[in-house]
Amino acid sequence: MKYQGILAGAMLMAMPALAQNTFENQYTRPLGQVLDEIGQRFNVRIKYNIDTVGLKLPYADTRIRPYSVEESLNNVLMPFDFKFVKNDNTYKIKPYEPARRTEADGIKMLAWLNSLYPDRASWEARRDSLRTEVRELLTIDDYLAKRVDAKPVFSKPRKFDGYSVRNFYLETLPGLYVCGSIYEPTGKGQHPLIICPNGHFGDGRYNKAQQQRLATLARMGAICVDYDLYGWSESALQVGSEAHHTAEAHVIQIMNGMSILDFMMDRKDVDPTMVGVNGGSGGGTQTVLLSLLDPRYTASCPVISLSSHFDGGCPCESGMPIQRAGGGTCNAELAAAFAPRPLHVVSDGKDWTAAVPTLEYPYLQRIYGFYDAVGNVSNTHLPTEGHDFGPNKRNAVYDFFAKVFSLDRSKIDESKVTIEPYDALKSFGANGEKLPAGAIKFWKK
Repeated sequence: MKYQGILAGAMLMAMPALAQNTFENQYTRPLGQVLDEIGQRFNVRIKYNIDTVGLKLPYADTRIRPYSVEESLNNVLMPFDFKFVKNDNTYKIKPYEPARRTEADGIKMLAWLNSLYPDRASWEARRDSLRTEVRELLTIDDYLAKRVDAKPVFSKPRKFDGYSVRNFYLETLPGLYVCGSIYEPTGKGQHPLIICPNGHFGDGRYNKAQQQRLATLARMGAICVDYDLYGWSESALQVGSEAHHTAEAHVIQIMNGMSILDFMMDRKDVDPTMVGVNGGSGGGTQTVLLSLLDPRYTASCPVISLSSHFDGGCPCESGMPIQRAGGGTCNAELAAAFAPRPLHVVSDGKDWTAAVPTLEYPYLQRIYGFYDAVGNVSNTHLPTEGHDFGPNKRNAVYDFFAKVFSLDRSKIDESKVTIEPYDALKSFGANGEKLPAGAIKFWKK
């Protein structure tokens, strides 16, 4: 009798749990519990970038596939619009990211795109349509129509070993300014021009790697220009840092790049036949878009950015729905529109550019093949490196522009570069005290 009593008691204790996991209740279980069990079953590590507290999963057990951890995770996460990112034996659970897909998605995307254009004529029809639709979806012409007809204001040049630097600011929309720096070679005559949109690296355009790259290219013989991201650095003094994480940033940054190219092309010391664009990460995304929309560029070098399955994780890169153009596109196809002009892609093994040598690069070669110009597209892949603008990435940039613009390779010596304090590169002072009268002032002390 005692044994029966114990058994009955155990059954009664289990009844609440059983009652929660029945057909009538759709076999619902807590999401966190199910994910923990998947980790144990498949001997993998589950990391969380989400909050599972209070989340219930209907038909939980039937979603698990005993032969596949990834199919199980897809089935379990789908009802909550979550996803996973795999790194070795670890699966990081994250919210759905509209700009980020998988390498498998990129393979399918490029296969579909390749099916659309079997020859040069069909490709060019697609390319022209893409340019038109991207402009419309970006709404760039609406912004350009509102631009202020203003001239840039320059600081005095600061002279260094083989180059000089001066700051500028330019009013683009009424009361809105973009600030940047121009790195100039000391030699006379006409020079190649390289526009360098900034990426999301720490300290923006003031960081050491940025100064090293632009100053070295200037020492090699090119005029280089960089400028603040919208809502970063001096732009944040006007609109606040929150403005960077908006779709408006996507448009304004491209408008700023176009506006800067406009006034630089008016200079007599700029060679209009040698105009490059080069940026890394988010600056690489801008590089592709600028090269698509502005026919004045003659060489393009996106660094650690180009992908068929990642559009750029910041709204300043993917806030406007330009990927809808042509019934669906990606940055690899937008970059291909630069053909047959020289294009160099720098990639690494530890971010979304890891598959470039076997995925995006062969696709680009096919497009360049339509023009018998496969030699004009190239790739530097650094399989052991991660997402930065380190020395090997910078050397790849120097080599590319030395080749296409006949720059002086003997000047590739970053030890000759003077790293300036951040305040030296600012136009409006540390706290915006030098902002022009009438400037937008949303910033707070």
